[in-house]
Formats: sequence, C-alpha cells, structure tokens
Amino acid sequence: MATQRRTPGSQTSLREANRARIVDAIKKHGGLTQVELAGATGLSPATVSNIVKELSTSGVLHTAQSIRSGRRAQHVTLAHALGLVVGVHFSTRHLRVALADVANTVVAENHMPLAKDHRADNELDKVSMLLTDMLDSVDASRDEVLAIGLAVPAPLDRATGTIARSGIMRGWDGVFIAEALERRVKRPVFIDNAANLTALAESRLGAGRGKGTTITLDVGDGIGAGLLLNGQLFRGKNGVAGEFGHTTIRENGPLCRCGNRGCLEAIAGGPAILDELRDHLGSLKLGDVVLQAMAGDARCIRAIADAGKHIGIATANLCNLLDPERVIVGGELARAGELLLGPMRHAVERSIIVNEDLMPDIVQGQLGVRAATLGAVAHAVDSVSLTSVGVAV
Repeated sequence: MATQRRTPGSQTSLREANRARIVDAIKKHGGLTQVELAGATGLSPATVSNIVKELSTSGVLHTAQSIRSGRRAQHVTLAHALGLVVGVHFSTRHLRVALADVANTVVAENHMPLAKDHRADNELDKVSMLLTDMLDSVDASRDEVLAIGLAVPAPLDRATGTIARSGIMRGWDGVFIAEALERRVKRPVFIDNAANLTALAESRLGAGRGKGTTITLDVGDGIGAGLLLNGQLFRGKNGVAGEFGHTTIRENGPLCRCGNRGCLEAIAGGPAILDELRDHLGSLKLGDVVLQAMAGDARCIRAIADAGKHIGIATANLCNLLDPERVIVGGELARAGELLLGPMRHAVERSIIVNEDLMPDIVQGQLGVRAATLGAVAHAVDSVSLTSVGVAV
C-alpha cells in the first residue's frame, strides 16, 4: 500500500498544526480551561475538546476538574511526566534557582547571597552543585532536565551570549556564559537579560496578564526594562534593547558603572540611594532602606521618593515612544510600594504627552524577587521542543 503523502492542505497537516497551537498556548500560559484554550487558539470548542482528549490519552496533556466563575471546567496543563526545566537568576547580590515541570509548576527552589564582585567560574560551579542537590530532593536525575533558562542583570550580545559592555558585571566579561554552564551541567542552556525574563514572567503569571504592550521595570541595584510589544518581547537587533538604566537623564552627571555619566541608574539605582544615605544609615543594604522607609524614616522616604521622581521622568519618555497599556514596576526597590510608585506616577503625569485618560497604568509587579527566576523557567519551557523528548504533537 502506498504511503499517504502529507500535503500542506491535508487534514493530517491541519490537525498537526492545531495540536501545536494548543500545546503552544498551554506552554505560554502554564494552564488553561478548554474554553480559554478555544479563545487563545481561535479553534472551535469541539476541536479543542477532541485534541485535548487525544493528547491526554497519549500522555502529552494532563486534565483536571476546576471551578471557574462558579461553574465546573476542565483545566488543561502539560503532563508532568514530560520532564523538568530549570530557571536560574543571577542578580548583583543573589543567586536563585528553581526546578519546575514543563507546566511551570515549581517543585524545588533555592537561593543564596553572592559577594559584590562575584566571578563567573565560582558562581556557575554553585549552580551545578545546587542543581544536583535539588534534583536529589525530588528523586530526579539530570537526564530528566530538558533545558535551563538563565537570567543575568546585564546587556547581552545575542550572537555570542557574552556581556555586551565590559565593566557591567566584573568577573563575567568575555565569558560565553551559556556554554560555560552547559559544560558543567551537560544540559541545554538558554540565556537572556533578567529584565526581559521578568517581563516574560509578569506577562504570563503576574501583573501583565492579558496586556499586549507593557513596560516592565526591574528596579534595584540596577534599572532594566523588559519591553513587551504586541505580545512579543522586543530585544532589538543585537539583543541589548531595554537598557533603561543607562539612558542619560543628566548631562555630565555622576559616573555610572557603564563608564558614561548621568545615567538613570547612577542617579536612582540602589548604589546611588545607599551613597546618599550612608551618613544616616551606615553600610546597610537596599532592602534595609525599604524597610526603614516603610517604618516611617523620613530620610529613607525622601530618598525613595527622589528615585521615583527620576525614574518617572525617564519612564514618561519611554511611554511617549512606545505607548504601553501598563507599566509594571518590579525589583527590590518596588517593595516600597506607593512610596516609590506615587512619585513615579506624578512625574509621568507631568511629562507624558497624552491626556490623563490615555495614560498607562503604573502598577507594582506581582511576582516579587522571584520574577526573573520564574521568567527563566518560562524561557526554558519556550526553548525546548516537545518533540525532543519523543512526543509527537
């Protein structure tokens, strides 16, 4: 008997395309009801129901009963047995690692403080050791890890995976970071800027859900921006879009770690705030400043408000360029809530070109310090093909 050829318009190829649309939608959102799947994919409820039943039987999808708006619904996720992914986030002072299944459910998590000028070789060794311990804790092996997403707080050259500007992360210059971690863990590694992955996580799991065009600010020791334009992360030609903290807001201003003067980060980033308060607080950390401000310390409140004003002015310029639906503010300084967001909003209102009714919402991120780590998990899920584990979709 002759083998049936799959032409572009055949029922077989159409069904495969529909399966892929359903799986991609679940990968993106982490789990949806069948009704939500129909809306997300544009497929009919009957088609969704048939494909979900088929993929559940074959072990690709997992279904469970849930309640939505007071009515019973079938909640659909990727099957846990398909494998595990890892999210790794290096901030300037912390390392966070999350182990998750391909439905974005975290099954183990760990974090540790880092020295101020940490080096790539030492910290990548720590990731390998932490991952071994975390896999042991859930009775899993490295062979079950499909991919690792890695978030770093610096502009990246997409072509090489190296830091795009020397001096931003001392001890990491010239290191092919993803390749270096791959050699240690023997699993595929996919790297991106931490602000991008924070934006990815907030868009899927947090304050950006349902919004197509958002700006997500990661405000702490550094200041980065993740740009979601029409539902897609915008990284620019070389991968360095969103270096919001290195936009110049004061000509001939203070020297920034990037080597330029007057950058937003040099005026409103964590080190600048700490320098301003050193005579008042001594050698405390940024998190301590936030706690002191929330407890009513007038100097700390003023320092955070001043930072919010400067960030707001720069944000207004970005809003005038991109016209976002929402500005999401995350990172360590965002824990100050309205002490930071209030002055930001006032500055944006004064400087934005549109009328008040067209202004974007300015809201606090919902995922806190875990945002970039969860974004790295999502990046790993997005980067792995289900066919690579022997599952035809």
